[in-house]
Amino acid sequence: MSKNKQNKLWGGRFTQSTDAFVQAFTASVEFDQRLASYDIQGSVAHAKMLTHVGILTEQECTQIVDGLADILSSIEAGDFEWSIALEDVHMNIEAALTERIGIAGKKLHTGRSRNDQVATDIRLFMRDQLELIQSELTRLQTGLVGLAGEHADTIMPGFTHLQVAQPVTFGHHLLAWFEMLKRDSERFADCAKRVNVMPLGSAALAGTSYPIDRMMTADLLGFSRPCANSLDGVSDRDFAIEFCAASALLMIHLSRFSEEIVLWTSAQFNFIHLPDAFCTGSSIMPQKKNPDVPELVRGKTGRVNGNLVSLLMLMKSQPLAYNKDNQEDKEPLFDTVDTVLGSLRAFADMVPNIEPVKESMLKAAKQGFSTATDLADYLVGKGIPFRDAHEVVGLAVRLGTETDRDLSELSLEELRHFSEDITEDVFEVLTLEGSVSARDHIGGTAPNQVRQAVADAKKFLTQ
Repeated sequence: MSKNKQNKLWGGRFTQSTDAFVQAFTASVEFDQRLASYDIQGSVAHAKMLTHVGILTEQECTQIVDGLADILSSIEAGDFEWSIALEDVHMNIEAALTERIGIAGKKLHTGRSRNDQVATDIRLFMRDQLELIQSELTRLQTGLVGLAGEHADTIMPGFTHLQVAQPVTFGHHLLAWFEMLKRDSERFADCAKRVNVMPLGSAALAGTSYPIDRMMTADLLGFSRPCANSLDGVSDRDFAIEFCAASALLMIHLSRFSEEIVLWTSAQFNFIHLPDAFCTGSSIMPQKKNPDVPELVRGKTGRVNGNLVSLLMLMKSQPLAYNKDNQEDKEPLFDTVDTVLGSLRAFADMVPNIEPVKESMLKAAKQGFSTATDLADYLVGKGIPFRDAHEVVGLAVRLGTETDRDLSELSLEELRHFSEDITEDVFEVLTLEGSVSARDHIGGTAPNQVRQAVADAKKFLTQ
């Protein structure tokens, strides 16, 4: 069959039509059309470079650039007709361009391949998405820091093993999430450096014999440099895997935060109230107010982790260079981008509107002997070895448990029964306020340290 009958831009080699099922099975245009604007961006830069080195005339370049702009307008208006027969976003746009401007459209692909074209498109796409993600991360961090500043001295219980451990401040707890998100932001920023490398000019795998100027194309597209090896440029997707790994860690952090929010909003904890806008009710239980946003983010973490594994498995056995397997990189990558952005936007909107229930937090902090460590530290200050102090406090806690009283509610006489080194000043360290204020060092939960950490965080966010 002729190429025209094949309706393929690569059909000269073939004598039979592609099976209809195979054509649909191997096509990617239903999802990679999302890259259309980036594909056109890359094509415009490529055309200008080809003109600079004398492969295209100025007139041909103008026709191509204007034709691509017209196609982009059609795509953005929803008027562009996508064809599965043309397989992917690249061939659809090239065919439309040739139909609109004629022979000049056929010259655009000189010196490049769909292999380096798609790798470039993905990197351009990821570069933009990383900027959006960083913006939403900053917005969430700003909300956390603002809330932490308001509650630098709001006391709540700190937990280990989900058991009351020591009192902390709500502001200090929130800043723990800020630090996690700060590391997430740093990982995305580091990933962006490796994303911002241009594969275009690698062609199919070996480069091209045309006198192209890759530095010019990289400058036009805003890349830091062209890739150093053509085989590597078209075949690896480690930059996408790295992005998904950073995304998986971010979602793990959001999932853990979600779990705490779910616990804190329960009647059993009653530590915080969430605005109605981030909750739903029950179809049969009128009293319910369900924390759907954090629950859903917690659930979406699984799909992001799954996307990371999908890309790892996709690449693990591929020989160099490009293989059709790599068509499968886009859907998990796109889904990860959408899920991360959606989750961050929801949290950035929700977190500043969290209302702590101070009375419930304070009451809970008084349970579980949260100042036991303070009593041990007090005894160490009296010259008692820590292990002996630990034993003394354990005995005092046992008495408190048996009589249903906190350590601060035991009498001095009862406490001195376990150690004669305990004096009246012990009650100063057994208060919750005294406990948190005693942790007065960098990274500690003392209110003045929390306020300083908030100031440092605000400075970081404005850099």
